[in-house]
Amino acid sequence: MDKLRGALDFCIRHQTILGYSIVSLLTAASEHIFSSVVFKCPCNSGNMLYGSVFLIVPAFILFLLGYMVNARTWRLLTGSCPQEKRCSCRPWGTCTRYCVVLVPVTARASVAPLTWIAVALLRASFYECAASGNRLIKNLVCKDKGEECHTKLAKIPCNEKLWEEIPGEFLNLQAQSQLIGWLLIASITTVALISTCVSRCYSPVSYLQLKFWKIYSKQEQELFEIKAKEHAARLAEINMNCFFEATDPAPFQTPSNEDWQKISFLYTFNSQEQYYSMIHKYVNTNRGNSVRFGEGDQNPPVLGFVDEGSESGF
Repeated sequence: MDKLRGALDFCIRHQTILGYSIVSLLTAASEHIFSSVVFKCPCNSGNMLYGSVFLIVPAFILFLLGYMVNARTWRLLTGSCPQEKRCSCRPWGTCTRYCVVLVPVTARASVAPLTWIAVALLRASFYECAASGNRLIKNLVCKDKGEECHTKLAKIPCNEKLWEEIPGEFLNLQAQSQLIGWLLIASITTVALISTCVSRCYSPVSYLQLKFWKIYSKQEQELFEIKAKEHAARLAEINMNCFFEATDPAPFQTPSNEDWQKISFLYTFNSQEQYYSMIHKYVNTNRGNSVRFGEGDQNPPVLGFVDEGSESGF
């Protein structure tokens, strides 16, 4: 039992890293299935298009899915341009706010597509097919070697032995793909480390307070879902009883549209009066009626988890 509890504690403490690891492993497994079962290079003039589609299109689809499953995307967009406020929209301010929020969302959404591309480059199947039909590579490899060289180069993905019949010091396509793949992995790791260091350096709170904040956010989200289900169940029961029994409903307090809107605003950090979430701020500013409710000065990337709440929620 102690070992199970320790394993659960480890998963909770490192849930972000474990989440990225699981996404990467699933993406790598999907790439392996695609390259082994689905992918069949035509070995003709269509190599470039066919290989590029398998390398880029699945990565693009994964990138879009990364946006779709991120709760912060929908928290930002939902209700941002209602009909009654269309005339009061400020395009420049709105665009700037969207960009600041979407930068970390984009970084998260890029994990799966970059994994797909990196794994595909290391396996070399997609790149080898695409490069063998690329005009630039054909001109480099087959310079002064005639049209027959071009034909053989296009057939290399289907018969590796043909590469031996093309003399020259140019790296073979598989080696090129793997080199690019390792360079891409090294670049991603370096950028991720630098961005994490910069984000933590600009954190407005200390390490332990940030840790406490994340625990609070998780607990608040769990309690919110429990209370929301209970409240919704009671309201539904009252309405059903009134419908079937033809009675008038008893008074039942539920948050107004304005209240819901206030706690759905994107979180902004204020160093003078710090709150751990929009609900925390709402209950401490006279249900959001205080002037202080609208105050905020920054939303550092390291505090992006405040808006995300449940990762599974749309």
